[in-house]
Amino acid sequence: MSANTTSLKTEYKERIAPELMKHFGYSSIMQVPKLSKIVINQGLGIATGDKKIIDVAIEELSAITGQKAVPTYSKKDISNFKLRRKMPIGVMVTLRRDRMYEFLERLVRVVLPRIRDFKGINSKLDGRGNYTLGIDEQIIFPEINIDTITKILGMNITFVTTAETDEEGFELLKEFGLPFKSTAK
Repeated sequence: MSANTTSLKTEYKERIAPELMKHFGYSSIMQVPKLSKIVINQGLGIATGDKKIIDVAIEELSAITGQKAVPTYSKKDISNFKLRRKMPIGVMVTLRRDRMYEFLERLVRVVLPRIRDFKGINSKLDGRGNYTLGIDEQIIFPEINIDTITKILGMNITFVTTAETDEEGFELLKEFGLPFKSTAK
């Protein structure tokens, strides 16, 4: 890992944690919310007809995150969707520790600014301080070679925090640099 890998991690320890501690009036550093993992998920219902889509998606998601993606499988049969139990219907990656901070830094500094007409991301958290960001196209990531794309695929990026409330989670993610609409310049 490069020296720049942990710059967000260091920033969290040196600036973000003390700031959140002061903002919410915590008595212990252990109460300060932190980012525990980032889960990137691609639902590929179209893969029921074409198995190669899963392989391509695994390759792309692995390139984007720097960690091997794994297929997700259906839990039950649904005949209307030509779906059988244990069929691959998506791919996912769970990032933790240094890889998580590295991905977050690339997302905030490189990927989100590449979105055309970008006005910021919605600030709706899930009620427990976690946030899911939906991305429509995988081509905004610089790791993806646009010439080799066969299908434009979207993905969900979920930021899982240890925050108890949405307000705490929102402040934490805002400090990490996520450009929420209400705070975007």
